[in-house]
Amino acid sequence: MDVHEVLAGVRSADPLLIVTAAGVATLTFPLRTLRWQVLLRDVDGGRYPLRPLWDATAIGFMANNLLPARAGEFARGWVASRRLPVRFTTALASIGVERVFDGLTMLGLMAVAIAAPSFPSHATVRGTALTDIATGGAIVFGVALLLALVVVHRPAPWLRLFDRLARALLPPRPAARISSVLEGLVAGLAVLKSPTRLAAVVAWSLALWLVNAAAFVLCFRAFGMPVPAEGALLLQGLIGFGVAFPSAPGFWGVFEGATRLTLQFYGIGANLALAYAFAFHITSFIPITLLGLEALSRAHLRLGDLRGAAAASEPVA
Repeated sequence: MDVHEVLAGVRSADPLLIVTAAGVATLTFPLRTLRWQVLLRDVDGGRYPLRPLWDATAIGFMANNLLPARAGEFARGWVASRRLPVRFTTALASIGVERVFDGLTMLGLMAVAIAAPSFPSHATVRGTALTDIATGGAIVFGVALLLALVVVHRPAPWLRLFDRLARALLPPRPAARISSVLEGLVAGLAVLKSPTRLAAVVAWSLALWLVNAAAFVLCFRAFGMPVPAEGALLLQGLIGFGVAFPSAPGFWGVFEGATRLTLQFYGIGANLALAYAFAFHITSFIPITLLGLEALSRAHLRLGDLRGAAAASEPVA
């Protein structure tokens, strides 16, 4: 890339629209909290209060920005288990269900972009057609959802099977611990047994990703890019799958690479695409990082406490 051209592209953009786009992108985190309140319930099916769920969400995404290997997912479940009477594994399982619905929603919206007349039929990623990538992703997430539905509707046989395997392969104490962890994981899938809650999760997921796409569209306008609105659905999908795997803190590099790849399908040059990516990334990075640090302070925790969140097992508030 040409650094001077990238910086020139950033300077030429409309700063008010960039800030507005960042504000709209930040709205997705309260939406995530509202969806999590539907996903994660107590043993009687009652709702947990929003404040601790918001704190855990903000801290988790802040940790994703500052710590490597998607440590924020574990940090989010760990903070929830400290602030609420919920198992760490149950909170973590609910986050896993959330990720499955994120993947399916992004794939559905990507299908809209691929079906649009503006979609470039020649678009490929490393020689593989985007339609094939989307189909493969749909199969993976669909199978994950199907397995979760099978387990949650008949948990007892599965828990007995894994308990027998654990006791056959491990000493008594680790085996008992694994059985307890699995019970917590199954409890986190309980939302899949309620059609009403399941419909609510789908609705919140759709709202969340449409708001996120609107932020990308606003940033297109800030840079004067002739990218159609449906291009934002494709862009967020490729970014979403790119950052799904453990990577550097804040997904720096992965985010920019996915953005450059997507925008080149719509005829946007590499330097302008990177200017867009850097501007959107850093302005959306700052608000949730500050909100997460503020929530961390209110919870009387330190960033160093989150580094061991992946090793947390069953802390209870």
